[in-house]
Amino acid sequence: MNTKRWIALVAAVVLLFFSLGLNTIMALFKTDFFSSFESAFEVTESTVYETPIDQGDMDNRIALIKVEGTILDVGSGSIWEQVQYDHKGFMSQLDTILNDKTVKGVVLEVDSPGGGVIESAEIHEKLVQIKEQREIPIYVSMGTYAASGGYYIAAPADKIFAQKETITGSIGVIMQAINYEELAEKVGIKFETIKSGQHKDMLGGSRASTEEERAMLQEIIDESYEDFVDVIEQGRGMTEAEVKAVADGRILGGTQAVRAGLVDDIGKLDDTITALRTDFGLENAQLFEYTTTNDSFGSLLGIKVSSLFGPSQEEKLFQKILSTSNSPRMMYLYGEY
Repeated sequence: MNTKRWIALVAAVVLLFFSLGLNTIMALFKTDFFSSFESAFEVTESTVYETPIDQGDMDNRIALIKVEGTILDVGSGSIWEQVQYDHKGFMSQLDTILNDKTVKGVVLEVDSPGGGVIESAEIHEKLVQIKEQREIPIYVSMGTYAASGGYYIAAPADKIFAQKETITGSIGVIMQAINYEELAEKVGIKFETIKSGQHKDMLGGSRASTEEERAMLQEIIDESYEDFVDVIEQGRGMTEAEVKAVADGRILGGTQAVRAGLVDDIGKLDDTITALRTDFGLENAQLFEYTTTNDSFGSLLGIKVSSLFGPSQEEKLFQKILSTSNSPRMMYLYGEY
């Protein structure tokens, strides 16, 4: 075999392996390789663990639980990304308290600007259930924020402490959408919309809402607002007029909130815990907190797989943009929507 034939043979082998490699890579992407890999490490179930903070009577205990971040059910995270607030995990903690007879008191630490209407209502309902069925006290300690939905979940507490610097209040409901009709016209974008009814694209962003549509949406907002007011009336023992005097969306500092009747006293977390112990004879009770972990192969290995391989920050941002719905939703939220 001469030199030219050897060169041709080597070239053919190289092309063959290149073709096989390319096809393999394409097949991995067609089957969503990263999703398939993540499924091997995916969260299967949230498990609640206890961590003692101090030693004490294990038959008479105080549970310290915390809501931190925006109250939205965005899942329990994955090997690629952790979430600040795990709604399902927190609800699991509340269920554990409901069924644990050794828990004789609860301190709820709130550091949240609020969040979803549904998620806030779920927490509120579970806290009320704990109070009614377990007949145990719930005290709230407010951090930097306990606004809107953050206050909603605090309302049923037996006593609420805030710091002078706490931002609270913001009682109300908001729904927002971006109207980019004029911008689209300026850049030459035209929307072709085929719809089953005249209101199907309301708040879709491609046109301004009509007066009729705004009235429809306002009715929905007003209904949720009245529910919010009722929650405060029942939780704080206030009249409707007293609540609505400050329930116009305004934010309040800790001292202002005390004067308005929304907060009982100024104090930090330690003050809240001490008050609960003193008020209910729990001086010797064990104080503990919950940790919610995700039972997955990745968590058992104790590794952060995203640091080894996975989508880049730019790819994750792009995926988030594509996967996040921009559909308007009602929120009990203070700050950026």
